[in-house]
Amino acid sequence: MASFHCNCSTITILSLLALASFMVALAGDLNQDFDITWGDGRAKILNNGELLTLSLDKASGSGFQSKKEYLYGKIDMQLKLVAGNSAGTVTAYYLSSKGSNWDEIDFEFLGNLSGDPYILHTNVFSQGKGNREQQFYLWFDPTADFHTYSILWNPQRIVFSVDGTPIREFKNSESIGVPFPKNQPMRIYSSLWNADDWATRGGLVKTDWTQAPFTASYRNFNANACTVSSGTSSCASNTASSSTNASWLSQELDSTSQDRLKWVQNNYMIYNYCADAKRFPQGFPPECRSA
Repeated sequence: MASFHCNCSTITILSLLALASFMVALAGDLNQDFDITWGDGRAKILNNGELLTLSLDKASGSGFQSKKEYLYGKIDMQLKLVAGNSAGTVTAYYLSSKGSNWDEIDFEFLGNLSGDPYILHTNVFSQGKGNREQQFYLWFDPTADFHTYSILWNPQRIVFSVDGTPIREFKNSESIGVPFPKNQPMRIYSSLWNADDWATRGGLVKTDWTQAPFTASYRNFNANACTVSSGTSSCASNTASSSTNASWLSQELDSTSQDRLKWVQNNYMIYNYCADAKRFPQGFPPECRSA
C-alpha cells in the first residue's frame, strides 16, 4: 500500500510538499506491490497480502516482480529461506533494468546440505558488466526465521545490508572510468530455481528432489524510493544536489556502520573479486585499486 513517510516534527510545510514526491511503499498488501510472473501456481500471495511464497519442484520454480520501477531508493524485504537440504537451489532477490547494457544489484542465496551454511552471493552490474562478486556466510540460520535484506542505492554508493548490518559497499567510481547504475530504472525481481549445475560446491552436490517442494517466504516489503513512470521520476523535482528530506539519497556509512562492515568482511566474507589475483593477472579492476 502506498503512503508517505516524514518526520513532521522537524520539517516545514514546504518540505512536506517536496517530500510528497518520494513514494514510500509501507509494509502491507504485497498484492499492491508485486506481480507473480511465472511458476504456474507455485508462487502465492497469502494472508491478505501479508505473505508471499515461492516454491520449487522438479517441474518448475517460480518468481515475481515489482509493479513499479525504481531509480534510487532504500528497499527492504524480509526473507525466510528454504530449510533443510536446500543444495542445488538458488533464491535470487535483485534489482535489474532491461536491455543489453543493463544495470543490476544482486542478492543470491545459494542452498546447501542440511547443517552447512548458506552462501550469500552479491554482485553489481553496470552497463552490462558484472563480475564483481562478493560472497558471505551469515551469522545466523536464515531458514529458522525471517531476516531483513536491504539495498541502499543512491548516486554515491550501493550498500547491501542484512538486519541493518552493512555487508558490502560499492562506491560510485565514475571519476576513474567505472560505470555506475544511475540512469536506468530497475524493477525488483525474485525467483526460486534449480541451479544444481553450479550452485552448491560448483555443481558437485545435486538437488534432492525427494525433499521437494522447496519454499522461500517473503514479507514486510518497504521501499522508500524514487519511482519512474513513463520516463519521469517521482523525484524529478528533487535532484541529488538539492535539499530534500529523503536522507537515504545522500546516506553514507558512519563510523559505527563502517566498523560493522569491517566486522562482517573480516569474519564472514568467503570470496572477494578484489582479492582474487589469479582471476586478474593483468591487475585488479579500477574500483578495487581505488578502494
